[in-house]
Amino acid sequence: TYTEAFSTLAKRIPALGPLFDRIGGDQVRNMGTIGGNIANGSPIGDTPPPLIALGAQLTLRRGNTRRTIPLEDFFIGYGKQDRQPGEFVEAVHVPVPAKGTKFAVYKITKRRDEDITSALGAFLLTLASDGMVTDIRIAYGGMAATPKRAFGVEKALLGNPWTEATVEQAMAEYARDFTPLTDMRASAEYRALAARNLLLRFFAETSGTKAPIQISRYEAA
Repeated sequence: TYTEAFSTLAKRIPALGPLFDRIGGDQVRNMGTIGGNIANGSPIGDTPPPLIALGAQLTLRRGNTRRTIPLEDFFIGYGKQDRQPGEFVEAVHVPVPAKGTKFAVYKITKRRDEDITSALGAFLLTLASDGMVTDIRIAYGGMAATPKRAFGVEKALLGNPWTEATVEQAMAEYARDFTPLTDMRASAEYRALAARNLLLRFFAETSGTKAPIQISRYEAA
């Protein structure tokens, strides 16, 4: 369950802590599972984008037969996953980011807590000593029919200096990577704008720029 996984994952990957804290309420987190969130295949599931950005693997099992695939390959299309008849999600293998790697996940909702995601972005960044981007993985939920990597944005960033100019240039690739829909949670235009600005926020928080302070509901109370 989310509750059982919280301490282990949040200790090793701190950015997952605040995300888990916003998935439903205590009752949901006590009963809902990460495996179920993945197997459900929803394009707005909260755990797939950050796990995809981290390079997670998924083990599927039927009887005594197991196979392990990259999590991002599990999602084929809307309501369609790479799961054979009789297979179930047995395990999720989550790599811990290497020391010095920057990782963040941002959830956009109408309400701060206990609300379904409108859009969610996850970012994993590795920089060289000279500030060049040597590895970047970006995944979103709520922007396509499945949780999806921003391959065009990644390509525009890879091998370039981690600067605001580079980031702003890469933001143009969002229009090629995603065609979001309008629904009751957000308009397509809002999702597109929010997705681009999440990259800008990630840059601000990883380049020494003072970011806005966030207060948890416990601190607020």
